[in-house]
Amino acid sequence: MTAETQSTSGTTESTEAEGHGGGGLPQLRFEQWGGQIFWLLIIFAVLYLALSRIFTPRLRGVIDERARTISEAVETARTVQAEALDQARTAEAELAEARARSQRVAAEARAKSVAESAERGAVEDAKVAERVAAAEAEIRKARDAAMGNVSGIAQDITAAIVAKLTGAPASAAEIKAALAGREGTR
Repeated sequence: MTAETQSTSGTTESTEAEGHGGGGLPQLRFEQWGGQIFWLLIIFAVLYLALSRIFTPRLRGVIDERARTISEAVETARTVQAEALDQARTAEAELAEARARSQRVAAEARAKSVAESAERGAVEDAKVAERVAAAEAEIRKARDAAMGNVSGIAQDITAAIVAKLTGAPASAAEIKAALAGREGTR
């Protein structure tokens, strides 16, 4: 192929390309802009009507319903919270009253127990004092009896000692006189 043949075959190819599509994007051709603008306006109008008449009211209804539901839920929560606070205050007051009542009952029980203990202690002290007095009386009796016996025992021992030392028994009058003189020196 020669250069001339190559140049004519290139022209033929470019002419064929222009006949089939004309080259470039059809949206950019001025001859087709009128139809494109017409369809653009039709589609825009249909979309605008669909949005303004169908989708936006439905969306607005959903948003309004959601806002109403949220406000009702918030109001319900506030009511429940107020009731819970009232119940908590009531329970707190009842708890404080119960504590005071239990402390009062404990103090009364403590006082009663102390009084009963003191009463029992007084009774026991009286019993112990009575036993001590009885024991002291018995001791006095035993001491008196022993002291009474001491004189007899002292006489017997003195008689035995005198008899042993002197070899002769002493008379009872002499022993009593000797013991009476001894008690007088004390």
